[in-house]
Amino acid sequence: MSNAMYNKMWHQTQEALNSLLDKESQKMMKPQRNQVFIFQMLATFYIKYVQIFRNLENVYDQIVHPQKRMLIRKILDGVMGRILELKNEMVELELTEFHYFDDILQDLKLIPQQLEIPIPKYFLKEKLEVIKGREKILAQLLADSGLGITEKKYPVKPIPLEEAVKLIQVAERARQGRLRAMFMKQIYLQEYRAKQARLLGERVADVGTAALCIQKVWRGFHQCKRTEKEREEEMIFLGMNPPPLFNEVSAALIQADRVTHLRDKVQVKHEEEYRDALVTIKDDLKLIEGPNIKENLQDQIRRWFIECRHLTGTFPHYPKEEEGGSAIIFSNKTRQQVIEDIIASQEEEEKNKKKKKEEKPKKGKKGKEKKETKGKNKEESEGWKMSPSVFLHMMEEGNNVYKDLWKNKDESWNVPQGFDPELIKEDKRKELESEIRLQVDELMRQELKNLKLAVNREKELSGKTGRKKGSKKKNKKEKGKKWKVGKKDKDPTADRTIESLYKELVEEGLLIQALKVNLSDYIGEYSYLGTTLRQMSTEPMPSLLDVRQLITLYGILPLGSEAVHEKAPSVKSLLLAGPSGVGKKLLVHAICTETGANLFNLSAANIAGKYPGKNGLQMMLHVVLKVARQLQPSVVWIGDTEKTFYKKVPSAERKMEPKRLKKQLPKILKLLKPDDRILIVGTTQRPFDAELQPFCKVYQKIILVPRPDYASRYVLWKDIIQRNGGVITDALSISCLAKISDGFTQGHIVQVVKEVLTERRIRQQSHKPLTALEFVTSLTSMSPVYQEEEESFKDWYAKTPMGKKRALALKGDNKENEKDKGKEKEKKGKKEKKKK
Repeated sequence: MSNAMYNKMWHQTQEALNSLLDKESQKMMKPQRNQVFIFQMLATFYIKYVQIFRNLENVYDQIVHPQKRMLIRKILDGVMGRILELKNEMVELELTEFHYFDDILQDLKLIPQQLEIPIPKYFLKEKLEVIKGREKILAQLLADSGLGITEKKYPVKPIPLEEAVKLIQVAERARQGRLRAMFMKQIYLQEYRAKQARLLGERVADVGTAALCIQKVWRGFHQCKRTEKEREEEMIFLGMNPPPLFNEVSAALIQADRVTHLRDKVQVKHEEEYRDALVTIKDDLKLIEGPNIKENLQDQIRRWFIECRHLTGTFPHYPKEEEGGSAIIFSNKTRQQVIEDIIASQEEEEKNKKKKKEEKPKKGKKGKEKKETKGKNKEESEGWKMSPSVFLHMMEEGNNVYKDLWKNKDESWNVPQGFDPELIKEDKRKELESEIRLQVDELMRQELKNLKLAVNREKELSGKTGRKKGSKKKNKKEKGKKWKVGKKDKDPTADRTIESLYKELVEEGLLIQALKVNLSDYIGEYSYLGTTLRQMSTEPMPSLLDVRQLITLYGILPLGSEAVHEKAPSVKSLLLAGPSGVGKKLLVHAICTETGANLFNLSAANIAGKYPGKNGLQMMLHVVLKVARQLQPSVVWIGDTEKTFYKKVPSAERKMEPKRLKKQLPKILKLLKPDDRILIVGTTQRPFDAELQPFCKVYQKIILVPRPDYASRYVLWKDIIQRNGGVITDALSISCLAKISDGFTQGHIVQVVKEVLTERRIRQQSHKPLTALEFVTSLTSMSPVYQEEEESFKDWYAKTPMGKKRALALKGDNKENEKDKGKEKEKKGKKEKKKK
C-alpha cells in the first residue's frame, strides 16, 4: 500500500479513537448497579480498543514519516495499556480470567478472529541487532561448555560379515521371487485369454457395434469426469473445499512482502535523516537566534526586578534552579499577568497569617464536616464506578496533538514522507531557550545580589550567615544518610562485570537458549458456545485460543513495552497448569521469542546440586536477578513448580532438595519493581501435589491449559499433517481423526504425525494417498487424558482464591434468581385467588 493509504488509515483510526474516548468519558461519570450492563459496557470498550490497536499497530509498522511514528507510538502504548486495564476490570467484575463475547460480536458484526490481539512488531524490530548479538554470544558459550543443542545421533550397531551376507541373500531372493511371480501371472493371463477365445469361437468383426461400444465407454468416462469437476467447483463455491491454489503463495503476496521490506529500509533511512537534522537545526538556531534569545530574557528579568521594587518596595526572591528558575515566573505570561501574580502572592501571605490565628477554634466544625462528607461518599459508592485510568490521559494528549498538528495539515509538498523541519525548529527553540535560561539565571542571580547589597548590606550579610549554618547541618545529615544507604545495598558481585556473570549462568545451565517458536504456532480454535453455556449456569472449559490471548495480555505485551509495564496493572508471576502435552513449555518459549527475552531455568531438577547451602542459594538468586535486570526483558521459568511447594517430598527426590526456592520466591517478588521487566513463569502438570496457600501467594495469575476440544483438534490435525509434508485428499477424513482423538493432547497428535509421515511415506503419497487408519493405529499405543484427570484440575482450580470467589458469586446469583422466581409464584397465586 502507498503512503497516502496508510495516512488515510491512520486518520480513520484516530477518528474512531476520538469518538471512543468521548463515549468512555461520558459513561465513566455515571455510577452503575446492573452487573450485566457493566460487563456489556466494559466488553464493548475492550473490543473497540482491540480494533483500534490492530489498525494502529499496522500503521506504526508501515508508516515512514519519523515524527508521525513518534506520536503513533505514544498513542499505541496508551491503547495497549488501556486494553490491559479493561481486562483487569472484567476479571475483577466476573471473577474469572476467561471471558466470552459471542453476543457482542454479533451486535458489532465482527468475527472472532478480529478479537485476536496482535503482537507489535517493534518489540523485536527496534532491538534486532542487540538480540542477534546476544544469541551469537550465547550460542558460542553453549558450544564452548558443551551444553549446546546437538542433533540426535542414532547409534549404528556393527553386524558380523556372515549376518550381513545372509541379509543381502534374503533381500535378493525376495526380489527374484517377486519378478518370477509377475512373470507367471502374465503367462497365466495369456493362457486364460486363449481359452476364452476358443470357447466363444471366432466372431466376425462388426464395425458399427465396435464403434457403439467405444462410444458408450468414452461417453460414460467423460461424463464421470465432468460431474466430478462440477462437484468440486460447487464445493469450492460453497466454501466446503479450498480453491486449487489455496496453499500456494500468490504473486500479490510476494509483491506485498517486497514492498514491506522496502518500506522498512525507507523507515531506517528517514529515521537517520531525522536524527542528523535534530543536531544540525539546533546548531543553526544557536548561531542565528541564540544571542537574541539571551538579550530578550535578560531584559525581561530586569523589568521584573524594577516592577517588583516599584510595587512592593523590595527586590523579589529569585527562584532556585531546582524550583525551575525564572521559567516559573515567565511561563507564557504577559507583563500585566506577572504584576498581578506579585500582588496576589503578597495578599496570600497576609491571609495565611490571619488563618493561622483562627485555625484553633474551627477544629470542632471540621470534624462534623468530615462526617457529613463520609456519609455522602458512602451513598455515592453504592453504584459501580470504573477505576481511574493511567493511560486515558496519555491517549487524550496524543489525540490532541494529532488534532492540532496532523489532522488538517497540508502535506502536498512532502510526497516521500520525510521529516518536517519546521516542527523540529519549534521543539529545538524551546530546548535552546531552556539551556540559555540556565546561563541567564546564573548571571541575573549575581546581578540581583549586587543590587540588594547596594540597597541594604546588613540584611544580606545576616541572611548569608544563617544560610551557611543551615547548609552545614544539611550536609552533615546527607552524609549520614548516604553512609546508611551504602550499608544496606551491599552487592557481593560489585567487582564483577555483567559479561562474567552471564557466562557463569550459562555454564551452570541456569541461562538457557529459548527455542524459536512463535505464539502463532500454538494452534487452536475459538469457543463459540461460551456465552450460551454461562447463561445456562455451566462453566465452559477455555479454548486454546483463549489461553493464547491471556499469554499475550499477561506475558508478552507488558514485557515488550516499557511504558505499558510501568503503568499497567502489574503481573509479576504466572502459572500454567494442565496435563502433559498441552503446550505449556511451548508457551514459555513463545513469550521469550516474541519479546526477545532471556530465559532463566530455575526448575527444581535444574538447580539440584548447584550453589549448595543457604549462602550459595542467595548468591545464585542475586546473580540471576542482577543479570535479568541488566538484560531485560527476562523470563524466569520454574518447570514442575509443584515440586517447590510439595506437601510431602517423595523419598526418591529428597536428595534433589526440591523445596529450596519455597521461602525465597515471595522475597524475589517483593524485590521486583515496576521498572523491572521480569516475569516469573511456572509450569505444572500436578498442581494438587503442592500446598495451596503458599502456591497461590507466589503465582499472581493462574491459567488452566486444557486438552483441545473437537474444533481445535480438527485444526491441529490439518495443520500438523501439512507442516510435516502430508497432502490432504478426500481419502483422508480429518473430521474422523478429530472425533477419534478425543482426550489426546497436542503432543500426542504431533508424535503420531511424525511417526506416520516418514520420508518414504511422503514419497509414496502421489500413488498411495494418506488415510485415517494409518494415524489411528499409532494412536492406540498412547494413553489419553481422561475426563477424571480434567475434573481433578477443575476441582483444584475451584480451591484457589479466584475459584472460591467465582463459586461464591455464582451461589449469590442463584439465590437471587430463586428469590425472584418465588416472588413471581406468589404474585401468580394472589392473582388466581382474586379471580376465584
